[in-house]
Amino acid sequence: MRAKLTYTVTAAVLVFYFVLAGSRGVLLIRHGTLLTVTFGVAVLILPVIGIWFLWKNTQFVRRANALAVELDAEGGLPVDELLRTPSGRIDRASADAVFARRREETEDAPDDWRCWFRLAVAYQDARDTPRARKAMQRAIALHANKPVRA
Repeated sequence: MRAKLTYTVTAAVLVFYFVLAGSRGVLLIRHGTLLTVTFGVAVLILPVIGIWFLWKNTQFVRRANALAVELDAEGGLPVDELLRTPSGRIDRASADAVFARRREETEDAPDDWRCWFRLAVAYQDARDTPRARKAMQRAIALHANKPVRA
């Protein structure tokens, strides 16, 4: 719940920034000189890119959460079996051992979105966010029966 609230607040702040920057871009364009129109167009490009990025991330999060709900209903969510340090951090050796098991499961069933979902969680636990994201994207694509890029 806390993550959802944080994401919502961050998205709201970004949208506010995009509106503010966009309005400044429009004001520059309305000024009408070659220089201000050029800067105005450049300023408008940033909010457009930001809105696209925010939209794609929101779609990704919603799809990943939908997979988590479905997997939870099946009883297939990975159990938190990781050892932790006294400060609460995940023990690296423990995360590596779980990751190795998840990777083997995924190699045995490469077309099963459930395995890719659990592998994504293992990547995240091992603090490898880029690979976690790619594994989750693959799980989403397999679940939707879309062609998967290698």
